[in-house]
Amino acid sequence: MAKVKPFKGVRPPKHLVEKVASRPYDVLNSEEARAEAEGNEMSLYHIIKPEIDFEPGTDEHDPKVYDRAVENFHNFQRQGWLVEDDKEKYYIYAQTMDGRTQYGFVVAAWVNDYMEGRIKKHELTRRDKEEDRMKHVRVNNANIEPVFFAFPDNEPLEEIIRNVTAGEPEYDFVAPDGFGHTLWVIDDEATIARISEEFDKIPNLYIADGHHRSAAAALVGDEKARNNPNHRGDEEYNYFMAVAFPASHLKIIDYNRVVRDLNGLSEEEFLNRLAENFVVEEKGEEIYHPAELHNFALYLGGKWYSLTAKEGTYNDQDPIGVLDVTVSSDLILRDILGITDLRSDKRIDFVGGIRGLGELKRRVDSGEMKMALALYPVTMDQLINIADTGNIMPPKTTWFEPKLRSGLVIHKLD
Repeated sequence: MAKVKPFKGVRPPKHLVEKVASRPYDVLNSEEARAEAEGNEMSLYHIIKPEIDFEPGTDEHDPKVYDRAVENFHNFQRQGWLVEDDKEKYYIYAQTMDGRTQYGFVVAAWVNDYMEGRIKKHELTRRDKEEDRMKHVRVNNANIEPVFFAFPDNEPLEEIIRNVTAGEPEYDFVAPDGFGHTLWVIDDEATIARISEEFDKIPNLYIADGHHRSAAAALVGDEKARNNPNHRGDEEYNYFMAVAFPASHLKIIDYNRVVRDLNGLSEEEFLNRLAENFVVEEKGEEIYHPAELHNFALYLGGKWYSLTAKEGTYNDQDPIGVLDVTVSSDLILRDILGITDLRSDKRIDFVGGIRGLGELKRRVDSGEMKMALALYPVTMDQLINIADTGNIMPPKTTWFEPKLRSGLVIHKLD
């Protein structure tokens, strides 16, 4: 069963939250972070992207960069830009995008649940990325940024969400990207106890986004346990910070592909090859969105096409075979275009659906790319099914939006 607990959050005073809060470290590069933090000494980027405090071009993995993160974290606390709560609490965090709001619990999740597979994964992680985040957690002795979990819907927890969010929030603001962020603090002992009890009935938590952060946070906790001769099991480092959302609140958006060339084929030859496994319909110049599972949108030569996979080209009984990312990777990218490694092949790039299909059209029309392929998004049910069956999603399958805002709550490991 999923074990979570409240914790003493380290967070900005109400009037400073918009100054401190930032986008997650992995959705922007160093130069973008430098630009966003310009003139704002309170920006969390000084802790999560501390290379911005050095000359442009400084290696973000340089030991002095990690040292600066710690220095800045301590300074933020000295200056009162981050303040630790007086007791252990839970928090409810709401995100609003396009008029839709999702509500999650900010919790301390148990390291053992990750190590023993009760916190389930659906993606492979890269050791180099894990190691970078492990260093960041180690040197700061804190989870500066939360990970993003989903859990099966639970009515008592929904009731708590309704009751708590009827009250006054601690933070409520719209970030520069237009997404709303609202946080409520739960310090009522009875409600805290009920939250812990309800999570204890939930068999598994699911990593929605942030596989590298989850791995890093759990591995550092495990490392601390093994290195402590007096380890008891109740120390704060046995837990790491997550925001856990009921699955029905979350919506995965499409994650699309753009390709530089047609592997030596003419446009006509390419369309003929597609027709072997797909029903191909020309749709004209108006943007065409995939209508359902196993329907794709292709943009090529200034026109949009509908591609519908023919019976027998997919396996709806197989958690991976049912995915449109599998169908397109096998039948289009591999078999026709010769692209076999989505992680490393320079002929392909990926565009999150948040940018819209107009971005696919733009990149093809500019001449940078030859064709674009838009996919119908994966569902939360599919993600949970893949995690439950021990399968791994193909690369670049899920895109969650909005991203969690960093800096609303931080979890110290001591």
